Order: sequence, then C-alpha cells, then structure tokens
Amino acid sequence: MSKASIIGAYNTKFGAFVVKDKATGLMTDTNTYYDLLIEAGRGAIADAGIEAKDIDAIFVGSCSPASFINQEHVAAIAAEIDPALRFKPMTRCECACASSSVALYSALYAVEAGRARHALVIGVEKMNLLPTAQMTHVLATCSHWPSEGSKGWSFPMLFAAYAKGYQAHYRIPDEVLEKMLWTAGALCYKNGAENPLAHMRNGPASVEAIMKLNELDAHGRCKNMMIAPPLRLHDCSLVSDGAAALVITPTANVSNRKRAVEIAGIGHSVERLPENVRPNMHELIAGKDAVSKAYREAGITPADIDLAEVHDCFTINQIMSTEALGLSEDGRAGYDYLDGRFTRDDRVAVNLSGGLKSKGHPVGATGASMHTLIYKQLIGEAIGVAAKKADIGVAFNVGGSAVTNCVTVLRKL
Repeated sequence: MSKASIIGAYNTKFGAFVVKDKATGLMTDTNTYYDLLIEAGRGAIADAGIEAKDIDAIFVGSCSPASFINQEHVAAIAAEIDPALRFKPMTRCECACASSSVALYSALYAVEAGRARHALVIGVEKMNLLPTAQMTHVLATCSHWPSEGSKGWSFPMLFAAYAKGYQAHYRIPDEVLEKMLWTAGALCYKNGAENPLAHMRNGPASVEAIMKLNELDAHGRCKNMMIAPPLRLHDCSLVSDGAAALVITPTANVSNRKRAVEIAGIGHSVERLPENVRPNMHELIAGKDAVSKAYREAGITPADIDLAEVHDCFTINQIMSTEALGLSEDGRAGYDYLDGRFTRDDRVAVNLSGGLKSKGHPVGATGASMHTLIYKQLIGEAIGVAAKKADIGVAFNVGGSAVTNCVTVLRKL
C-alpha cells in the first residue's frame, strides 16, 4: 500500500472568542466558526506551498455545529477559502471529539485510492456561544443518550467512572491518585505556557500551585472545586473555539521532503457506546487495539517514539492513554508522571503543546490540531516547546467516553 504524507498544516489560536454582556447575558461572536474554518484552510494550503486549485477533495471534521452555532452542512463553507475550490467534493465527518482525525483518515483513503492527489483536512468547532448548561447538554449527546445523557450523566462523570475503575483495580490510595492527576495536569499547563496558540497560558504549572487552589476560602469554597469525584475543575479540559488544517498527498508526490511527514500507520478502533456494557473500566481496551494496529502498520514499537500528543480531556485519560501507547506499563503511568517522566527533557515527551488541558479543546478541531502540532515538531518548526529529538510522533485522539479511538504514527521523511 502506498503511503501518504502531510506537506502543510496550520493551527489557529485557540480560545473563547466571545464577549458576554454581563447585564443581558448576550454573547457577541468575535471570531466566528466561518472565520476559523477559512483561516485554517487558507493557512494550510499556503503552508503546503500549493495553490487552492491543486486541492482535489476537502474533508471537514466538526462535532456538533448545528447545536453550537445553528449551522449544519458545514463542509460547503470550505468553498469560501478560495474561488478555485468551488465545485470540489467537500465532506463533513463526525465522531465527537475525534471528528477531525476521522476526517484525516477519510482523506487518507481518498489519496491512497488515487481519487485525490491533494486533500485538505480541516477540524473546527465553536463552543463558547452557549451558556455552560447548554454546552454541557450538547456534549452529553455524544454519550449513549438512553443510559447516560438522558440520566444526567456528564462527561466528567463518565471519565470519573474510569478514574474509579483504574484506582480500584490498581489499589491506588486517594492521596496518591490525586497527586498523579495534579502532576499530569501541571505538566500540560507548564508546556502550554510556551505555546503562543494555547487557550490558557497561565494555568497552575506545578503540583503546589494546584494544591493551593484546593484550599477553602472563608465561605467554604475553593477555586479547584470537585466536579465529579475524584475529578476536580483542573482535571478537566477547556471549552474552546478554534480550527486546524492539514494538506496530504501521496509520499511519491512529495517535492520538498524536508517539510513532509509521512503518515506511517493508523489505528481506528471503536468501543461500544454505553459504558455500562464494557468490561475492564480500568484501561482503554479499544485504545490499545488502535495502538496495536497503528504500530503494526508503521513497523514501530513504543521505544521508537520521540513525542506523543494524547487526549487529556481529563487527567485520568492522559494517564490511561500513556499506558495504552505502551509508554508506561499498565498501572504505572501515574507513578511515572510522579517520577518526572514525559517532560520536554525525557526520552519521550507527552503533550508538548500543552494538550487539551492548556492548548484547549475545540472538540471538532482537536484531532487535526494534534496532527498539526506533531507535524510542526517533526519538520523542525515547533510551535512552543521543541522536542529534544523529533523523528517519530504519535497522536492519540479519542471521541466520546473512550469510544472512537484514533492513533496515528507520523514519521519524518
């Protein structure tokens, strides 16, 4: 099977691009979904050094634009990137927070089949126009609605179930698990502080800083309140707006190998949607299956990986994803984080971008963003903290409560 490579990519700034009138509650959009999609698409085409007319197909990953901004049929917005894209095939892909990884895989299939020579992939989401309660409801529709969303289960609760399963299985004391989670979160905040595109660049970047936020004030409140035990506010990723895009082409078609990164292997594995029918709520079973597929196709082992972007929608998932990738033994990732592993100075670095915790998590854009940031690392144009060594990187993007699992091995040509 012929391989394809990324030859250009672009990431918008992530953030909350709204202004709220405190008196009326009305929101003013300062950087629209349409603006973000167009900016990312134009940026990726320019970065690839090609013209819009060279794009043969466009795939847009977006989770729930109808609910977030009252707009369906969003792939067609890509026609506004450049007049030359009019009449090109444009397709929207949806798999919750893995939407734009699935869009990338769809583009990859088109390129590998010979239907497209150059394909443009865009991930985009606009989440901050909705009040928190409505936003939470929209995300809950990505769970199994009959048994979870309709029963009041939020995503913090769904991942808290994994945290409890993980803690019970490995017999981790409460105070140890807390420090594991705080250490993973602080690492992302520290890295994100140096990412100019990150949503939050001033997060608590040490365990001590997070612990300080746990202290109760005179009214019995704290800044790091419990959301779904054992997960607190700073165990949860951000609600963000943003977009990212990539251009892919057959590796044989690459003209500038110094700015090309090959998609060496992919794994796309889907778990059963309801959590209550899954065994082993202490590990990412489908995630491990996706990892096995991706590594086998790429011909690598965990020892070959220089950097990874993992789906830290919640700090427990960062720990479990690290294990699923084989970077830690099962049940040991939390202890490895406590021991100072996976920093910028380690043999393998995790979430140099700041991850979803600090860079941000515009759900439909997250997968494309992960791939974009690794691509930039591998071609020597790191955005933010640069890896010590950058030959092979892995993106592990998750949709839903560890349901859609997308693992991509990227290799410098």
